[in-house]
Amino acid sequence: MPDRGDIARQVMATGTVNPQLTIIVGSYVSGPITEIRCDYNTMVKAGQVCATIDARPYQTIVDQDNADLFVAMAQLRKDQANVTYTQLSYQRNLRLKDTDAVSQDTVDVARNLVDQAAAQVGVDQATIEQRKAALSAARINLDYTNIKSPVDGVVVSRNVTQGQTVAASFQTPTLFLIATDLTRMQVDTNISESDIGGLKNGQAATFTVDAFPDRVLNGIVTQIRQSPQTVQNVVTFDAVVTIDNADLRLKPGMTASLNIVTDRQKNTLRVPSQALRFEPKASVPHPADGKFDHVWVEHDGTLRMVPVKAGISDESYTAIADGDLHAGDKVVVGQLTPVNASTSFRFFRF
Repeated sequence: MPDRGDIARQVMATGTVNPQLTIIVGSYVSGPITEIRCDYNTMVKAGQVCATIDARPYQTIVDQDNADLFVAMAQLRKDQANVTYTQLSYQRNLRLKDTDAVSQDTVDVARNLVDQAAAQVGVDQATIEQRKAALSAARINLDYTNIKSPVDGVVVSRNVTQGQTVAASFQTPTLFLIATDLTRMQVDTNISESDIGGLKNGQAATFTVDAFPDRVLNGIVTQIRQSPQTVQNVVTFDAVVTIDNADLRLKPGMTASLNIVTDRQKNTLRVPSQALRFEPKASVPHPADGKFDHVWVEHDGTLRMVPVKAGISDESYTAIADGDLHAGDKVVVGQLTPVNASTSFRFFRF
């Protein structure tokens, strides 16, 4: 019977195990760290304080801005009283003008004082809004002295110690790295451009890590990124394989050796891949130039070249999609001695 079996085309690559989502926790304000509340592997909740920065300078600014707000509000009340006074004075001058007791110029001056007082009230109201905004910003900066986790997760890295001064003048410093869920991880890998054409979302992948070399783990291709990565004229594409880590045995940063199945054929006609590479060394006529796929079959002591159409291939076998191969044929896979009357070959029998 013809040899039939399963063939799977695989893409082999290496990658790094990473959490699916890692949050960088930094600081928007500068100052010395007064307390550390989270360490490596600490389980945290969203809003939980992980560290504190000396809040005294920021509390002082809040107090100052709060006092400035009270001053502005007091000034508003004073200028509102002045508006009332100037309006009364204007009305009194209008009545006196009716009896020619004051001149028109006096009335105009009184009216101008009313307008100035009303304008000053508008300035005071704007000043109050400015003071409120400054106080709000100061309170926000005060709150930033509490370094909080933005998500539920686990601390995978701590880059700060108690007493260390954090400088946030030019860029936000990284204080903690928090992984949201270590039970669902991913392998980030690079696929060569020669293999990327066969890769699709949803394909199965297996991998091993050095920490557990005898354990084969499973994953699914979930992302193939369009942006190429070029290093020394070698083009690769980033791919992501999602994996389950319910037992938490996989750690971030582990190196994974991946096998991604890009095509699979079951119970297909196949020959050893070396049969497609075999060529007699001498004395065997070639009916064609040999540039097409073919195998050599031994029949009655002679070799015959059989054109075939090769399909997918794994490390050992190649599928035969079409070709004049029959049950009982002996396909040559190697030559042990030079071709002559006593030539010896190695065969693969269907």
